Amino acid sequence: MATEPGPVAGPLAVLLDALDLETIDRNLFRGKTPPTRLQRIFGGQVAAQALVAAHRTVPDKTVHSLHAYFLRAGDPAAPVVYEVDPIRDGRSYATRRVVGLQDGRAIFNLQASFKLPEPGYDRQVPFPEDAADPASLPNWTGFGFDDPEKDEEALPPPSSPFELRMAPPAGGYARLLWFRTLGALPEDPTLHACVAAYASDLTLLSVPLETFAREAAAAGRSMEPPAFVASLDHAMWFHRPFRVDRWMLYAQSSPTSGDGRGLCLGHMFGADGTLGITVVQEGAIRPPRPGDAVRG
Repeated sequence: MATEPGPVAGPLAVLLDALDLETIDRNLFRGKTPPTRLQRIFGGQVAAQALVAAHRTVPDKTVHSLHAYFLRAGDPAAPVVYEVDPIRDGRSYATRRVVGLQDGRAIFNLQASFKLPEPGYDRQVPFPEDAADPASLPNWTGFGFDDPEKDEEALPPPSSPFELRMAPPAGGYARLLWFRTLGALPEDPTLHACVAAYASDLTLLSVPLETFAREAAAAGRSMEPPAFVASLDHAMWFHRPFRVDRWMLYAQSSPTSGDGRGLCLGHMFGADGTLGITVVQEGAIRPPRPGDAVRG
């Protein structure tokens, strides 16, 4: 019989503590934000906490998809109250709606669907076989980890709960990011799904900007830094079992951008090539306008 891992410490312990929501009442939970220098709550944290709240009300099924909207910037100095609406409980599927509230106002809205396992027609997109092995790559601490005020997509300081290694683009993806938690986790698929939801917001929204800048440079055009960047909506589909305490490859691309928005696509593969999760996010990415204070 597999043994449970020992106690975790450091940034991973801080993350797990943040995901251990306080139960206020039936279908009502409260989550705290770890100390941070960021001006707003990291989006992945709100998504993960909302998923924890939804899962608390569905004990017999596992999540297979979620769809969420970031409505307002969250204040990291105040707790977030998560109100769960148990929309439907069926034999195979269950649906929950979760609203994250601060000061009586909605800052986040999530709808998640849960199901029992069953057989199906199994296929997936291919793993990028030419992706560099994480053992051959240095640890990566980019995207605001050292200067979180410059990039609010960064994970909360003082450091990330993940080991991160950036690989060169391959397989048609604009970015390949290896990640795993800094310590072993219990064999609880719900916990792994919630931690993956936290990680899913990592670096994703910068991919449309990098893609546009690279294509503009190739065409001999310049690109002004954006004045405003913020996540709008976020969706995840959970396909197969995975473990976030083992290496996962987050393969990211941007199919399109325009109209002040950028679309991001991410596939999370296990190191064995199994596709565990698909992520789609759209963000507001607005170029400078008269009177704007350019971000960054």
